[in-house]
Amino acid sequence: MDAYRFETSGRNWTTLITVLAIWVALVVLIIRIDMSIVLAVAVVLCTLPAFYDLITARAAGLSLDATTLSWHAGTKTGEVSIKKIKHIRFDTRLDLSVRLTAVLHIGQKVKIPFEATPPHRAFETELESRGIKTERHHFGFV
Repeated sequence: MDAYRFETSGRNWTTLITVLAIWVALVVLIIRIDMSIVLAVAVVLCTLPAFYDLITARAAGLSLDATTLSWHAGTKTGEVSIKKIKHIRFDTRLDLSVRLTAVLHIGQKVKIPFEATPPHRAFETELESRGIKTERHHFGFV
């Protein structure tokens, strides 16, 4: 069976448009309705991680082959043998993002960085086609 690969970068159109839209909206609010500068700065500070991703274009990705599940996100890397995986847990958070955790037979949980997470429906289908069990948990806090 061919290896499954997912690659992404922090530099993408969605992030750029979102950051620019927020900044333009803040400028308009400051000019038109005299928004507090302190409040505007607080909102701008919340957009700085996304802006940092745009500038650095950090690569992230995940690969799954016949023997190994591996991932990288910035300087974080990891891998786990398929034989050690009991199941892959898909946790849907309140913000509707999906986080992945590899649960091993020994009970250890290995969290996969969110940046390296592929589209969850396609990845779940890929895991099931390879005989790897999956679990879905909706709206978890942890």
